[in-house]
Amino acid sequence: MSSRWLRLREPADASARASDLLRLVEGPAPGRPWVVHDLGCGDGSMLRWLAPRLPGPQHWVLHDRDPDLLRAAAASPPPASADGAAVVVGTRQVDITRLGTSGLAGASLVTASALLDMFTADELERLVASCVAAGCPVLLTLTVTGGARLVPPDPFDAVLAAAFDDHQRRTTGGRTLLGPDAAPAAVRAFAAAGWRVETRPAPWRLGPEHRALLAEWLPGWVRAACEQRPELAEAAAAHLARRTAELHAGGLGATVPHLDLLARPPAGNR
Repeated sequence: MSSRWLRLREPADASARASDLLRLVEGPAPGRPWVVHDLGCGDGSMLRWLAPRLPGPQHWVLHDRDPDLLRAAAASPPPASADGAAVVVGTRQVDITRLGTSGLAGASLVTASALLDMFTADELERLVASCVAAGCPVLLTLTVTGGARLVPPDPFDAVLAAAFDDHQRRTTGGRTLLGPDAAPAAVRAFAAAGWRVETRPAPWRLGPEHRALLAEWLPGWVRAACEQRPELAEAAAAHLARRTAELHAGGLGATVPHLDLLARPPAGNR
């Protein structure tokens, strides 16, 4: 995942996240700082979005397996908290699909963004177990749920969307990814542990102001669909050319559905 792609999507991510869920997040005990573990942090976009929305001093632990992204995240000056308190940032290079139940010890909040669809069912169960062991709120944002739509609509868009969604469920390297099934699987796993779960739709709504993001997203969307269904390639190439012309003319938009999830321990367990 490139830093360029992450920076292109950051404004759309920020607009899409369901910020009302933050009102339900219980903070640390009085006098104690937030300890936020951000999983799959990329170049730090969740830090930049969330830290200014939380009051009080904060210690962020950024987890990612990509050392270049970790360096980029750590190189950006951390924002101040909502009340001007200091925000301290540390990093951990780690494969979060193998996170153990002690990996989040001491956390007062666990976060992730655009992550769960890249997990397998077993990896997601392990992640939920680690979060449950930490016993703190878990905010998982921007999990794709499938069914992307272009505006204006075209019947072939639905064909590509279905193929893309199946591509996200592909088996690669011996791992069968959850793709659009990840969000409901996470809801079920937390609920089975007795946790309280709140969800909100968090779609990307991309218009002319997101032209650079659309220009990057659209070919990748079509390419993944054709990897899943090679027989679509010829029709998809012509379709992409038409849609790209519409994009350059300022007449193309897209809605990409996501789900935000907040899981909290049972009442009285913190």
